[in-house]
Amino acid sequence: MNATPVTVDDAVLHHASAAHSRFVQRVRRRYAADLDRLPPGAPTPDTLRGLVAELQASGRELGAALRVARQLLIERLAVLDVEQRVPLSVVTGAMTDWAEVSLDLALAAGHAELRERHGVVRNADGQPVDFWVLGMGKLGARELNVSSDIDLIYVYEEDGDSDGPMPLAAAEYFGRLAKRLHTLIGDVTDEGQVFRMDLALRPNGNSGAPAVSLAALETYFLVQGREWERLAWLKSRVVAPRDPASLQRALQLRSLVTPFVYRRYLDYSVFESLRQLHRKIRDEAQRRAAGRPERANDVKLSRGGIREIEFTVQLLQVVRGGQFPEIRTRSTLKALTRLAAAGLMSPETAQALAEAYELLRHIEHRIQYLDDQQTHVLPADDADLKWIAQSLGLVCKPEACELMERLLEIRERVAAEFDALLHDGSPRDAAPGGCKGCGTAPLALDSEAFAAQLPEQLGRAVAAFAQRPRVQGLKEEAKLRLAKLFERAAQAVRRGDCSDEAGARFVDWLEPLLRRDAYLALLAERPRVLTRLLRLLGLARWPMRYLMQHPGVIDELADERLLQERFDPITFRQELAERHAAWVRSGEDLDEEALLDALRRAHHAEVFRTLVRDVEGVITVEQVADDLSLLADALLQTAIDWAWARQFKAGKAHRATPRFAAIAYGKLGGKELGYGSDLDLVFLFDDDDERALEAYSAFVRKLVPWLTLQTRAGGLFDIDTALRPNGSSGLLVSSLKSFAAYQEGRGSNTAWTWEHQAITRARWCAGDPALQAPFDAVRESVMSAPRSPSALKAEVLAMREKLRAAHPVRAGRFDLKHSPGGMLDAEFALQALQLTHSAVHPELMANLGVIALLKRAERDGLLRPGIGQSAADAYRALRHRQHRLRLDEQSTQVPDEDLGELDAHRRAVLALWGAVFPAPAAA
Repeated sequence: MNATPVTVDDAVLHHASAAHSRFVQRVRRRYAADLDRLPPGAPTPDTLRGLVAELQASGRELGAALRVARQLLIERLAVLDVEQRVPLSVVTGAMTDWAEVSLDLALAAGHAELRERHGVVRNADGQPVDFWVLGMGKLGARELNVSSDIDLIYVYEEDGDSDGPMPLAAAEYFGRLAKRLHTLIGDVTDEGQVFRMDLALRPNGNSGAPAVSLAALETYFLVQGREWERLAWLKSRVVAPRDPASLQRALQLRSLVTPFVYRRYLDYSVFESLRQLHRKIRDEAQRRAAGRPERANDVKLSRGGIREIEFTVQLLQVVRGGQFPEIRTRSTLKALTRLAAAGLMSPETAQALAEAYELLRHIEHRIQYLDDQQTHVLPADDADLKWIAQSLGLVCKPEACELMERLLEIRERVAAEFDALLHDGSPRDAAPGGCKGCGTAPLALDSEAFAAQLPEQLGRAVAAFAQRPRVQGLKEEAKLRLAKLFERAAQAVRRGDCSDEAGARFVDWLEPLLRRDAYLALLAERPRVLTRLLRLLGLARWPMRYLMQHPGVIDELADERLLQERFDPITFRQELAERHAAWVRSGEDLDEEALLDALRRAHHAEVFRTLVRDVEGVITVEQVADDLSLLADALLQTAIDWAWARQFKAGKAHRATPRFAAIAYGKLGGKELGYGSDLDLVFLFDDDDERALEAYSAFVRKLVPWLTLQTRAGGLFDIDTALRPNGSSGLLVSSLKSFAAYQEGRGSNTAWTWEHQAITRARWCAGDPALQAPFDAVRESVMSAPRSPSALKAEVLAMREKLRAAHPVRAGRFDLKHSPGGMLDAEFALQALQLTHSAVHPELMANLGVIALLKRAERDGLLRPGIGQSAADAYRALRHRQHRLRLDEQSTQVPDEDLGELDAHRRAVLALWGAVFPAPAAA
């Protein structure tokens, strides 16, 4: 995301010269003879290396050459930044390049010195042991400022001993190397220093060893790594040596760092840790500003400063980066773009924070150009303040300073976004009718007084809940958090945001999650999510069951777009493709279980979004079915793409792109999928390669478990392949040619009539689009084939009786699907009409659903006037009632005395049935 550039008035900017900087003045006086050694324009790694080499050739030692080169570099950047207004990335990129070049040169020199006396460290196999300098913070993110310190961690590959005349163990050897680096880079001499070096982020901080082995680092992450350290390691990368072979071997670091920074599950546990860290930073900034009001204008550490933008971004990355690898990046500005693209931050907020970040960083650099001091505090001197403003195209006069006004505006915006994200989980203002006793010592969760203060149903549920052994065994801290959640639920009931029954359901929903802190932390951190959750639990029972199975989806309730949007299969597949690409980049695509989990989490989240829109009445039952069917299609396509790519990469597939398709039957075929419906699928291929049958058979054996396995993230679909040619005894996948022969009755092995009934609702849903037209041709050929109407109807009736016997209905009850006059009668009647008349009425072959096709049949004169329309209306009404009853987990067998208007709908379907299957005339 590119922040909007600051508009510059040429007349104002004319007076902003880099020469105002006292540091620039000193450099120009002291190193006048060296200024031309740096080629014109923005510095690059090559020109910086060349500059150091020239300075060494002029008689300077490496340490002195590095220090002089740094001063010449910053003088150049001041000119480019202040006078030519280059983008922020030019300045931060050049400073980062300089850090990498200087560390690489110093590391090479340190290695050379140690090698003379101590040799090379080798492992037990005699192989050299690598040593890496890790850049953290702004160095790792390529965001260094012009007077920055550098946060470093030294890591070596494994233990061993050096092979020189005076051998050393690896820890001692690399400890000495670290000291030599500090001498060359961090010591202050007459020429200054190259960088201030900070090793406090290494394992165990300043008390830890200077360099740590990979094994020790792994142990530290597992045993001692703290939550706030995850944000630090998020930006880590190897900055030296720059040798490509060593950098390639350093990739093993990633396998340690990535799971430490990014957890696979929804992770809100980092909030409190970061909240405490930020509180310390803000308190320290306020302490330093005490008695010195000018320090309140710290563009980095004060309220609404650079640090709060970075914390906002990093927190969202750490919390969600495990499930959204596409948001992983070290760069703050890139992360804002990716967070917005992933729907984790509004585009408007991301744009505002990007603009604020760029302006604050520009101001920070100008502050540091003044005297080359590591400070972020605006100067008190009016002339300096005016110079900073003018260099940014702003006017600063004693009576009014645009710089201060702009700074105040963006800091308020940043602080508001930060506070909204990192508040303590408490509502900002007490709501009317809030919890009793607020401001006093909290009541114990298992006390009678606590339950008594809650609404009646919620209070009874909490009282029973608190006495359960699992609850009694919790720590007091956990009990207090639960009590806080129940108090908020009570406030929601009193405000009318949800019913008392919803509060009681919330207690039942919460019990299985007692040991899953991540979800409890989410509810504690996101009060709005809790309120929406309570409302949802009050609208129907089935959402509670779904949430029990997939609690991670509650985070979807935080998305403000939830009720405004519909499922978009193109966007959904693009997001999954980007996620997969991110895993490929990080090497995590090798973990098949992670890919299966990703498919399941994505599916659960979209089903939940549809469910919320459904129970809130935002979309109709037909739209629910459409969206769930499109979702299943998109998941099938993604699974096919990912699974085949793995087969091809492993050498188990004969072509890069499969000529393969999934054919949907049943509810998915008719785009009438419901929550939890299984998928009726037939798999086809159209490939003349001699290896095709074997390859596609192996692929389907791979694909079906991908779709059906229960993983840590839960399940995806139940798959039924019984409709394939020859049913359960047939091949899992068929060639298009053999499928056509089977369906069209060519040869001795032919399809049954019930299979032709099924194909009326079949459609291509995923795979190679080139197979769609030939499949449609087979389907239309089957539907339009000549048949004996009487024989067809006899077979349809026989199958209908077989299904009715398999689903008995109690006397005095009407089953919305299976009873005479139910939905299945309408479907069978339509299929009989389609198979009888499609040859003459080809418009009946379109896969448009029962309602539309019944109306077409009436319009074409195949049904008496009113029969088709009434049956279509009845089918819609029966389907709606079935849907609502299932959502509330009630029986779909309705007592005859409670039928009401359903009786008219039953009679409309029976009229359709009688029109299609007239009873034989009496003898």
